[in-house]
Amino acid sequence: MLDLVARRYGTIAPVRGDDPSAPAERFRLADGTTFGIIASTTAPFCRSCDRSRLTADGTWFLCLYAERGVDLRAPLRGGASDDEIATLIGDTWRTRTDRGAEERLALAERGALYRIESLRADPHREMHTRGG
Repeated sequence: MLDLVARRYGTIAPVRGDDPSAPAERFRLADGTTFGIIASTTAPFCRSCDRSRLTADGTWFLCLYAERGVDLRAPLRGGASDDEIATLIGDTWRTRTDRGAEERLALAERGALYRIESLRADPHREMHTRGG
């Protein structure tokens, strides 16, 4: 990726970030433009990941690669208290086992994450619906 960008825009210099938990490696072009690359499939950071996604319909995905999420809408609409929701979120996060990028890296044959037919059948699988 960096070779392609360098061929088009010139010299690229790495930028040291202030946040060691940030997933993106940051770079700067000669004109001052900065950009980041998140290489989650070639350099997974699953074990230190502190990110999750909440979709507009209340599904909480603990990993961008997850097939299923946690339904937060039902307990919210069912009258769960703030403490009950906080406990659900805390317990779920502490016991998560999602390691999607690491699992994909270990595959000998790695193609598309989902086939187009399964994306059409389940729009939650589209990364853009998860903010990714």
